[in-house]
Amino acid sequence: MNIKGCCTALITPFKNNKSIDFELFRKQIKRQLDNNVSGILACGTTGESPALSDDEWEKVIKTAYSEKKNTYLVAGTGTNNTDKTIERTKIAENIGADYALVITPYYNKPNQQGLVEHFKKVANSTKLEIIIYNVPSRTGVNILPETVAYLSHIKNIVGIKEASGNINQTTEILLKAKKGFSVMSGEDSLFLPILSVGGSGVISTISNVVPFHMQSLFELFFAKEFDEALKLHNFLYPISRVLFVETNPVPVKYCMKILNLDSGHLRLPLAEISDKNKEVVKEVVKNMGLKKEKF
Repeated sequence: MNIKGCCTALITPFKNNKSIDFELFRKQIKRQLDNNVSGILACGTTGESPALSDDEWEKVIKTAYSEKKNTYLVAGTGTNNTDKTIERTKIAENIGADYALVITPYYNKPNQQGLVEHFKKVANSTKLEIIIYNVPSRTGVNILPETVAYLSHIKNIVGIKEASGNINQTTEILLKAKKGFSVMSGEDSLFLPILSVGGSGVISTISNVVPFHMQSLFELFFAKEFDEALKLHNFLYPISRVLFVETNPVPVKYCMKILNLDSGHLRLPLAEISDKNKEVVKEVVKNMGLKKEKF
């Protein structure tokens, strides 16, 4: 079965910018499982993966695997170096991850043929199922629907985290890709719209804060409770926008602190959210009626 549901892109809690608080990380995973999310992603963008050493990256994946129970585990293995991406994907496979999330190579900005060759070489190096990650705002390159459609016919390329912000592009992927290919929303505010055109779920940042709500939105939609799904979408819309008022995961880590969900520290080069945006986040949390949790 291909990837679906709400998959939480986990934050990585740091101690004073120096080490990872693995005890806190396990608590964060337990909270996600207690709220019945479909899956968890370790070492994604929300997990500040570019700031992790190779050793830290591997320990985070191993910790997530040891705690995941019946949820699926996605390991963020993609880099802008094809050989390093292969190395990390093989490590994730050996650890026991269910999927590898492979981002389009950033900064290099390959053309579409370069993207094809990159993803083919990664896929051919492993038995692990691959999810393409398209986020042009961060990488500077957009993988086109035709390219995704071609790659979808490679047996172990099973889905895409689509964060172009373009519903037309998402629709074209679904029309052109191999039947059964999963399209996961990479933007929380577009979760319901992407479900409505045939998407399978979301890889979510805001579910670090509201995991039950995000999983419920998925379940309501596939139960054909469309009015209730729309109500929940509208309720979640303010937080799905405000938690990207600065670079992810800066706002979500601050929001978690407001709600007593200790998120640890950020790691440089990311710095604390501005005082102005702290007030913006606080206002949304207050207006939504979100309460502090016992954690």
